[in-house]
Amino acid sequence: MVDHSRRAFFRGRPRPRVEKRPPWALPENDFIERCTRCDACLATCPTRILIAGDGGYPTVDFAAGECTFCGDCVAVCQPKALHRAEEQPAWSYKAIIGEDCLPHQGVECRVCGDFCDPRAIRFLPRLGGSPLPEIDPEKCTGCGACVAPCPTAAITITPPAQR
Repeated sequence: MVDHSRRAFFRGRPRPRVEKRPPWALPENDFIERCTRCDACLATCPTRILIAGDGGYPTVDFAAGECTFCGDCVAVCQPKALHRAEEQPAWSYKAIIGEDCLPHQGVECRVCGDFCDPRAIRFLPRLGGSPLPEIDPEKCTGCGACVAPCPTAAITITPPAQR
């Protein structure tokens, strides 16, 4: 078994960053143990958001697009590092809008809301300024459709522990 903290230390990164794994990934330690880094999931992803991350393990890059939760990556995963149980949500990631958001700077922008299919982003009116975006965590799927079009890169998709 690979000691990832030791490997990260020698790469000059004492604390490995948390990677966003593909939808329906097993818990991190189980995922790392099972994933063979065959890149089959990368090749099959129709939106090309899966890339080789740290150590060659697949990770999600929302700068390339959004996750449609099609399940193609799960279907091609032979070692079953990705496993979709019935009625299991893809993941618990949700979008967060940071302070770099243009409406927080007084500039009108609703781009993220235009790209959000589940309509999880709504804009609350405020006196004397542009409407501010608010994310409904019940509607947000964490698909990342709002990330790439944001002109200030103010939106991140994070796991529950980082919210």
